[in-house]
Amino acid sequence: MSCGNPHDTDCREVLDKVYSYLDGELTEGDVAEIRVHLDECSPCLKEYDLDKAVKALVHKHCGCDPVPADLRSKVLARIAQVRSELAD
Repeated sequence: MSCGNPHDTDCREVLDKVYSYLDGELTEGDVAEIRVHLDECSPCLKEYDLDKAVKALVHKHCGCDPVPADLRSKVLARIAQVRSELAD
């Protein structure tokens, strides 16, 4: 995905890191880059807001259930696959 505007950090790179950003798993430098990008790119901000809402919904309804260890990697792989298909 790209909004068509030039950014220091590419839209696809930001969206690939959005779940890690939401989970607090990024370095301070990556967090700062993503914050700047989201401040200036409304399409990515909308995607971020959607991902944040999905994460909150899953946490609300599934927060008590144990999660299989490989689920995160499977979900992220599927998201990457869908994004790739949509980009083509």
